[in-house]
Amino acid sequence: MDKLHFGVAYYDEYMPTSRVDQDIDLMKKAGVTVVRIGESTWSTLEPRDGVFDFTSLDRVADAMGQAGISVIVGTPTYALPTWLVKKHPQVLATTQTGQNRYGPRQNMDITDPAFLFHAERVIRAQIGHLAGHPAVIGYQADNETKHYNNFGSAVQLRFVEQLKARFVTTDALNAAFGLDYWSNRVNAWEDFPPVEATINASLAAAYAEFQRSLVTEYLAWQVKLINEYKTPGQFVTHNFDFEWRGQSFGVQPDVDHFRASKPFDVVGIDVYHPTQEKLTGAEIAFCGDLARTLKRDNYLVLETEAQGYPEWVPFPGQLRLQAFSHFASGANMVEYWHWHSIHNSFETYWKGLLSHDLQPNATYDEAVVWGNEVARLGPHLVNLKKTNRAAFVVSNNALSAIAAHKFYFRDLGYNDILRRLYDAVYRLGIECDVLGPDEDFTPYELLFVPGLYAASDRELERLASWTEAGGTLVASLTSGFANEHVKVRTADQPGILSRALGAHYRQFTRASALPLTSKWNLAKADNVVDGWFELLESDGAEVLARYDHPHWGKYAAVTLNRFGRGWGAYLACQPSPALAEAAVQDLLTRTGQLATLGHPTWPVVRKTGVNSLGRRLAYYLNYSDSASKVPYRGLRGKELLTDRGVNTGETLTLERWGVAIVEEDRLGL
Repeated sequence: MDKLHFGVAYYDEYMPTSRVDQDIDLMKKAGVTVVRIGESTWSTLEPRDGVFDFTSLDRVADAMGQAGISVIVGTPTYALPTWLVKKHPQVLATTQTGQNRYGPRQNMDITDPAFLFHAERVIRAQIGHLAGHPAVIGYQADNETKHYNNFGSAVQLRFVEQLKARFVTTDALNAAFGLDYWSNRVNAWEDFPPVEATINASLAAAYAEFQRSLVTEYLAWQVKLINEYKTPGQFVTHNFDFEWRGQSFGVQPDVDHFRASKPFDVVGIDVYHPTQEKLTGAEIAFCGDLARTLKRDNYLVLETEAQGYPEWVPFPGQLRLQAFSHFASGANMVEYWHWHSIHNSFETYWKGLLSHDLQPNATYDEAVVWGNEVARLGPHLVNLKKTNRAAFVVSNNALSAIAAHKFYFRDLGYNDILRRLYDAVYRLGIECDVLGPDEDFTPYELLFVPGLYAASDRELERLASWTEAGGTLVASLTSGFANEHVKVRTADQPGILSRALGAHYRQFTRASALPLTSKWNLAKADNVVDGWFELLESDGAEVLARYDHPHWGKYAAVTLNRFGRGWGAYLACQPSPALAEAAVQDLLTRTGQLATLGHPTWPVVRKTGVNSLGRRLAYYLNYSDSASKVPYRGLRGKELLTDRGVNTGETLTLERWGVAIVEEDRLGL
């Protein structure tokens, strides 16, 4: 892209009356440059089998084009029309509890031949109709696609065929998965049992991996279709989402983002997060870090909230702060879901930029402010490139493995471990990429490895060797415990990582609000760990914290070990948020990375990169309801929003929920 985009999802089909011209006037005032249309409206575009009606799409695309607003067309395939389900009821997926019923979106079997036939037909008709439209700049293939918990018989047969190809014999499968337990042994492939009720974690995790592969396959299929029609300069993207906990939270359990993103020209995501007193920017940062790393390039925010839930209506200043936070992470577009609030049905009270009265409001007025700032400063902000020296290593397989043992881990999920560590690192001002376990680690000097419960020997050896060669590894509880088949290792834990970490454990237990003994000055309520913790013993590592307990006090909770030319640190527990931040701050102070990579000035977060003009930008983002002061660390430059000079070492004053963007004068960085 050659400019930053301010976008909104626009649904002419949902409007109580047609008001495209009035909406365009409001959009132009705000600086809106792009609208997304078409996704989820299959029943409008194809009201009867084989009968297409693109009147609404044409009306919007034509009007937007005449107004100079670009259009992204979404394929409509993630919500089924009634006639399709009536004619082919098997298009509804079969889950662990039986076949889905019509009504909700995202309830289909994305592998079913009838679904694929009709999906292909509507995609070809829709994209073929709009591909040559001068307003169309790109396409979104489906939306927030997942496997929808598909346990259909045809899908399970495909899974068994995959296992056959992988293991060849049932003996090899039984040995790898430990299927002798409770007489789960499979002695003939034709006797393979249904997977939905399995008690075997290895089998459950393998099936979860297979289900994710269905999403990768389906999205690649849609991209291939769209590519037949797109014209030079147009792109194909997808709106990837994250684990949902009433907000975007962590790694998506149902999609392998690293594989599924490969066929797309540009990565798109949705990011939803709390606002008001709970706005921290952590969700914006994590989701953006993952999206940016997937293709090592800029990405699009295809959905985020303007108002969202009633409790998310932003305080004055927050909408602008949120928008610039996305751009600071490398986004080239911020698009609100959605423009107008819907007047009926399921999402009536998920509020858009305009409320139900469809008139300007305080949130819209603030969008006008940042939209026009972006229009003015876009050439300085677009295509921000970031070169980070720290990264998180995340794993879908570890996520599925921990989930398969929920009976024991209880409320401690993989993303809980991940976000506890990530949020601590974020608050210390360390910018990170987000990698899969097979990625190249050599560009990085600092790796965070949270909860890597299931990993192959090769994956762990790579981490250990990287550490020995000079890297700093910060791992946390459960890492290295089981192999890639989720079979627990028989060695001291954390397995192969033990030598890099200089510590091991043979037992673990649980507690509630267990305090630690350390040199960290924390309030009593913050100096605690909860739930699962490991009884770690040092094999030469320095012990930075122990459990404050009459029986567990001899065991380590946090350690740091010199290993070759590198450092290996381990958090053997799930610390409170404040304790996690204190531990990471101490660890990285000792290893030297905090001084070189961090900027611990929370609630002000600093994010940097090099713009397309070859100058370094530094964003300063104040996540506080009070004004904040922070030292400017870069070379002499200009604060772009106020157009004033800034000198090295000068103190920047940020208003509450405020933003400063400094562009250095010097070129060639």
